[in-house]
Amino acid sequence: MRILIATAGSRGDVAPYTGLGAALRQAGHEVALAATEGFAPSAESAGLDFRPLPADHRSHGNVQHKRDLLRAASAFMTDIGGGIADVVTEGTDLLLLSATTAPLGWHLTQALGIPSLGAYLQPTAPTGDFAPTVTGARSLGRAGNRALGRFALRMADRVYEPAVKHLRARLLLPPLTAARMRRQQYEARRPVLHGFSTALVPHPSDWAPHLTVTGAWWPYLDPAAQLPTAVEDFLTAGPRPVLVGFGSMAAGEGERLSEIAVRALRQAGLRGILQSGSAGLAADAGDDFLTVGDVPHALLLPRLAAVVHHAGAGTTAAALRAGIPSVTVPVAADQPFWATRLAAIGAAPMPIPFRSLTAERLADSLTTAVRESSYAQAAEAAARHMATEDGAEAVVRAVRRLER
Repeated sequence: MRILIATAGSRGDVAPYTGLGAALRQAGHEVALAATEGFAPSAESAGLDFRPLPADHRSHGNVQHKRDLLRAASAFMTDIGGGIADVVTEGTDLLLLSATTAPLGWHLTQALGIPSLGAYLQPTAPTGDFAPTVTGARSLGRAGNRALGRFALRMADRVYEPAVKHLRARLLLPPLTAARMRRQQYEARRPVLHGFSTALVPHPSDWAPHLTVTGAWWPYLDPAAQLPTAVEDFLTAGPRPVLVGFGSMAAGEGERLSEIAVRALRQAGLRGILQSGSAGLAADAGDDFLTVGDVPHALLLPRLAAVVHHAGAGTTAAALRAGIPSVTVPVAADQPFWATRLAAIGAAPMPIPFRSLTAERLADSLTTAVRESSYAQAAEAAARHMATEDGAEAVVRAVRRLER
């Protein structure tokens, strides 16, 4: 089949699909990845065709009101919808849609008469088992969680509504609301596969059969890839260090976060690797610290004592896969959800809210996570569970069923 995977967002929203695409290509399919600009090298290294989608160039740094943020998000979705329509070529046999692109891709499948599969990195369907990932809320009980889940979907529909209206007009389709299309997809039991581990989030007990959890999807890694020499030398020069990184979060806060990280690591008596990321973390503090750019988690994390991170879905999964404790500092979106899940399974202390982060709090959590063996033991147990899952193969099987 000629498959187009469509996703949008930061590295954590895109990288897992490179490994998924490589698995589909290995199974004999022609695979293209449509993603926001800048991910062409990642796609091409995995052997995938790359089709660029519009990047979100709007600055949200000065947004003071949620209404303004929602308006900007809605405009971005309009751009993404048009971008996907631009890159779906004649002869595409299947669309694989992320949680972000699915509310737009569904309209393309209707217009073009091709099937789609949901391939989500987060649970989005309402469940009584936990509150919606985007709310960061504590459990409200089974009825309350389901009600809040439905409310979260209605709020998402509002964000997508202008984009849907614009896209359907372009596709010469009759008017249909975002909410109505979402209900149609659910009522038709369109398959949605979720790329996270049941070690972290058990399959919700009240989900319909077409909603499945496959296990995590991992970024593509060249079999010949190795750690940079400077990183390898640092790792072998002393005790296992701690990685500190915030991924695509905390832009402009690098100086503050770097100072906090170095002070905390010193107080805890630990060596540290600072991953620059969007925040621009950097350490110039002697032989016990190293600054790095992008380094494959699959190669680095198993060599560490722990990792301090923002609890993005990808970093959360990678830390568990490596069997090491986490110290989480969630910033936004679904990060509080994943941070809380890590704490719930015993693989991390309770999260430190980003705005409450201090060197003292971070040092205390690091000391707890590294010195108390229960955290490593919980992470190792999760890693053993994850080793039994093959998320990419589950998607390959789902695609094979569509071919019949």
